[in-house]
Amino acid sequence: MEKGKMMKAWVIDKVGPLSPDSLKLVELPVPEVKEDEILVKVYFCGICHTELDEIEGRVTPDILPVVPGHQIVGEVVEVGPKVKKFKIGDKVGAGWIYSSCQRCEYCQRGLENLCQEFKATGKDANGGYAEYFKIKETFAFAIPEGLTLMEAAPLFCAGAIGYRALKLTQLKGEEGETLGLSGFGASNHLVLKLVKALFPKVKTYVFARNPKQREHALSLGADWAGDFEETPPEGLKAIIDTTPVWRPLLLLKNLKPNGRFIINAVRKEEQDKEKLLFLDYGRDLWLEKEIKSVANITRQDLEEFLSLAKRLKLKPEVIGYHFYEAPKALLELKEGRIKGAKVLTMVNF
Repeated sequence: MEKGKMMKAWVIDKVGPLSPDSLKLVELPVPEVKEDEILVKVYFCGICHTELDEIEGRVTPDILPVVPGHQIVGEVVEVGPKVKKFKIGDKVGAGWIYSSCQRCEYCQRGLENLCQEFKATGKDANGGYAEYFKIKETFAFAIPEGLTLMEAAPLFCAGAIGYRALKLTQLKGEEGETLGLSGFGASNHLVLKLVKALFPKVKTYVFARNPKQREHALSLGADWAGDFEETPPEGLKAIIDTTPVWRPLLLLKNLKPNGRFIINAVRKEEQDKEKLLFLDYGRDLWLEKEIKSVANITRQDLEEFLSLAKRLKLKPEVIGYHFYEAPKALLELKEGRIKGAKVLTMVNF
């Protein structure tokens, strides 16, 4: 890559309420690769609610301005002198995990997602809302066969973090097990597809405030779909909550004894925190019910999930946005206009 070449990129340069100016289109130098890094020409980048969390200050970027985006798919166009895993022309992807220390007790135990030096793509290092992106080769992944590059983009966060959340439920796929999905956007629509393929005996019940999302869930094979105030046909062994609000914790009343409530969100918003006052200890938390959060992601999660996606021919439902429509896409995400996963396309822009 010619030294000093410039690229177009969207950046977050300040924290505050979402507005048309929350993202700024700028020109930045194309990143220069060193040692074991690869340079990726970005073709697609999935859009995630975490971008809203960064803009609105619930998750503060380590650097400002920062290029957001952590569901990145593209082509290797340059490699550092020590790169062995990839070559120029390879199609690759990267997710939320940009790097970890590889030395601490958590990294040594395979829990690099809990590393104190964990760096997140698009938050602690520039991400994929840009023409080019660089990363160490050991934190990049080959694209599974059978997927278009656009379909592959949401797998790198929505899919993989949903897979980690599903593992944390400790479901075994046995007859009589039940799973609740709270919210039905990019991640939980892939969780539903994964459960249908891996655990056909598990009944899945979806909670969503948007009637179109409930219809979407039923069309993908959910056993029931209702609003958050509605009661599912039976108690739930586990619930995966992907919403940014607190109200879904009231679904704990539907959890069976010894059940798990998994919160698959980087942060919760403050707007409805008073809903927690309606929790009843005896009804909602007693009998060894457990609340567990999903924190970041590991490379093993990504490797396992990408392998599963290839084997199961798991494809997300995607809505494409032109690169220049990034602010519009985030506004629609904020307003809850979601069906499947949203993806920025940098192809021919």
